[in-house]
Amino acid sequence: MDSITRIYDNIIGISFRWTHTKTDLTQIIFRDTGFHLLEDEIEEFLEKIEDSKNQKKCATCSKGKDCKSILLQTPSNKVSMAVSLVELGQIEDLLKGTLFQLRMNNYLEDLCKN
Repeated sequence: MDSITRIYDNIIGISFRWTHTKTDLTQIIFRDTGFHLLEDEIEEFLEKIEDSKNQKKCATCSKGKDCKSILLQTPSNKVSMAVSLVELGQIEDLLKGTLFQLRMNNYLEDLCKN
């Protein structure tokens, strides 16, 4: 794990940047899927999560919050995922935590330059 700089993690996944690579891309991995995203793409992903929260849920499903009936669009218009309400919340936390930490790191770097 020396070759990565962890940004944020939770029960569903992790976000990190490769240590020896100069890039603005953040690697976000959850549910066996990896995304390489810019900060604005993380924001877009969060907007798509909000859209997914408004989808109709199965009223009669016996799996309840664990039913993978929510279609989550991703920043790539060619990729969408079926997720449960529980997973949707965990993915939202992962993205919000990542965005917060990225912004905090940028703020601290700018502050230290002065």
